[in-house]
Amino acid sequence: MTYQQTLDWMFGQLPMYQRQGKTAFKKDLTNTINLTTHLGNPHQKFKSVHVAGTNGKGSTASMIASILYEAGYKVGLYTSPHLKDFRERIKINGKLVSKQFVIQFIKRNKTFFEKHGLSFFEMTVGMAFDHFAKKSVDVAVVEVGLGGRLDSTNIITPEISVITTIGFDHMEFLGGTLPEIAFEKAGIIKEGVPVVVGEFHEETLPIFKAVAAEKNSHVILAFEDKEQYKTDLLGNYQQGNARTAVAVVSYLDSFDVNKMHVRQGLLNVVENTGLQGRWQQLQEHPTIICDTAHNREGLAIVIGQLLGQPHDRLHVVLGVVKDKPLEQILPLFPKEAVYYFCSPDIPRALDADSLARKALPFGLRGRSFGSVKAALAAAKKTAGEKDLIYVGGSTFVVAEAF
Repeated sequence: MTYQQTLDWMFGQLPMYQRQGKTAFKKDLTNTINLTTHLGNPHQKFKSVHVAGTNGKGSTASMIASILYEAGYKVGLYTSPHLKDFRERIKINGKLVSKQFVIQFIKRNKTFFEKHGLSFFEMTVGMAFDHFAKKSVDVAVVEVGLGGRLDSTNIITPEISVITTIGFDHMEFLGGTLPEIAFEKAGIIKEGVPVVVGEFHEETLPIFKAVAAEKNSHVILAFEDKEQYKTDLLGNYQQGNARTAVAVVSYLDSFDVNKMHVRQGLLNVVENTGLQGRWQQLQEHPTIICDTAHNREGLAIVIGQLLGQPHDRLHVVLGVVKDKPLEQILPLFPKEAVYYFCSPDIPRALDADSLARKALPFGLRGRSFGSVKAALAAAKKTAGEKDLIYVGGSTFVVAEAF
């Protein structure tokens, strides 16, 4: 198979949560354990850092990887979802896994995948671990896909665990209260392995401390650090992520990281890791900002920052997935903005007309478009040079805006 044929098989034959939703989600580690056994347990052949959280885990993981890269280490980075190219999920020192590795990995293990009915995510986690082991990375920074306790990545025993933030997202899987969600995230805490907690929340911190106590794990509170860090990631929310990343590398006893590595790592996250879609400016005159925030906590910060940007008029290109609790996020958006409702090209997407109807009771008015591309084109045509265009609501909307 060619690379494109390989991707078509992966996306078409195996369930993928990001595209299909809850029908693709598996609350079981059996398949992942069977796969890694089949592969010779590659996850046991490198050191790792494990990152969970509702928001900020991709940025935090990338910051950690960037700092370790600046310190001279060979660093694997596993994140999800991807924006444009599947290979964004698996990188070493910022370099995407090769197309040939993807093709050969699927070719070698296709019969096993089909026999055991592995999900897209299980298969991809195995691919990442196999790649990192074969390339002999010094450390891999591994982002949790969903939750923590039953996530496919949760077979590793890391040098340190990380929980960035807790908020209301994926509640159909993780629970309807913050303590319930925190318990699922705390499932990545391992026996005797320290855990960094990135955000204070009086409802969730006791959960983390209780689980850590059971596991003889030392809790490190990153939010107690009040320093302001300079980073090339420009979203206001990145300060909390930077503090979390700094706390992590400070407690990695088996790695030699100094203040210069930290400073350079935070200033070169995009260059060192290729991270995209986090408060990213696509053009000027008019200014276009995109951001992958997609739940109440993340969007509240992003919209606050948007409203603080100098502009004449705000235009919002907005799309969401069907399972998004719109009653929680739509009240955050300003009524005076001009809206361009759209639907990303995935099965999970809420159609633009439905989104427009649901937005009306919240005072959000605009036109519906059949695609992100069409919506963004209309916004560009309408906006003046001093206007501001925001593209978001879903990772998939941002991906199609690039």
